Amino acid sequence: MSKTRAHIFISGFVQGVGFRFFTILQARKFGISGFVKNLRDGRVEVVTEGESKDVKALIRCLREGPPGANVTGVDVDWEKYEGDFSDFAVEF
Repeated sequence: MSKTRAHIFISGFVQGVGFRFFTILQARKFGISGFVKNLRDGRVEVVTEGESKDVKALIRCLREGPPGANVTGVDVDWEKYEGDFSDFAVEF
């Protein structure tokens, strides 16, 4: 298996709907690490590392989001795996 890192920006109605909590649950389900945080411009930022298939599965979940969210865009920058994270958490 190959490990990868993805830097993801989710846009739309994605704040105030439990998106960060949803992201944590999904990331832990797939066993990947990283962080999620709200940005001042209304987007949600996610940086995640793990097995390529698991990171791709998380991205598919983020395209849907939790009930109440309206995702209009998901931008993904694929990066080199660094092993920077030991778990998945909210960053402020």
